[in-house]
Amino acid sequence: MIRLLIAMLLAAIVSASMGTSLAQPRPPAPPTLSASRSVMAGTMLSVFVGKAPDAALLAIARPTDAPETAFVSIPLGLVSAASITTPGEAGVYELRLLRENAGKSEILARQPLATTTASATLAAPDKVKANASFAARGIGPNGGRDRVVIVAPDAAVDAAGPSFLPAENVEATLEAPDTPGIYELRYVMNAPVSGQRILARRPLTVE
Repeated sequence: MIRLLIAMLLAAIVSASMGTSLAQPRPPAPPTLSASRSVMAGTMLSVFVGKAPDAALLAIARPTDAPETAFVSIPLGLVSAASITTPGEAGVYELRLLRENAGKSEILARQPLATTTASATLAAPDKVKANASFAARGIGPNGGRDRVVIVAPDAAVDAAGPSFLPAENVEATLEAPDTPGIYELRYVMNAPVSGQRILARRPLTVE
């Protein structure tokens, strides 16, 4: 009886040992993306990334575009979260995590992204004195290169003037031009795909 018990114990030990040796190591978890799937065109999209390899890129492209094609891309470095400016045109896109492999772009993770039509609002006095300081507000996509600016009504979309960046603060103090006349307060979006586009205008009389 004792011999039988010893034999059974030895068999169990051998079986467990063989099972351990045959077990395969689990593959590493794949990279992941987490972000809003629908945002206003031209906004800054906050993205959380998991298990990203070194030298990975965050990019936005059309779902059917090749891996090396992107409207905008930014390096991730060692961070696990980043903000990327979405295209200024409303449409269907794809958020991608990329890496360069043997000179070619490889998609490691992807997520659908839809952008809705961009819009903006402005608030400011109707009339101000020349050289006077006044409060202004501009709320829109608030992309990193968007600006609220004072220009002549017929000025080009990229015309310069007293301005502030709504991405930094949607309210700011501007100084009126030193020459009386009719001007315009504008919200100018500057995003991938759309480029610079006037989203809102407000007449401003300088006395």
